[in-house]
Amino acid sequence: MISMSLFNALLIPILTGMILLAIGFNFRDKNAGVFAMWVGMLIILATVVIKILAKLNE
Repeated sequence: MISMSLFNALLIPILTGMILLAIGFNFRDKNAGVFAMWVGMLIILATVVIKILAKLNE
C-alpha cells in the first residue's frame, strides 16, 4: 500500500503540471502559454520518470 506522504509527493507535481497544461492551453496563442504547456509537460514527465527509476532501483 502506498503511504499518504508518498501519494502527496506524487500528487502535487502531477496536479501542478496539469494546471500549467490547462493554463497554457488557454493561452496557447501567446509565448507564455506555450511555455506553460512545455513546463507542465516536463513536470509530469519528470515525475513519471523518477517513479519508474525508483521502482527499478528497488
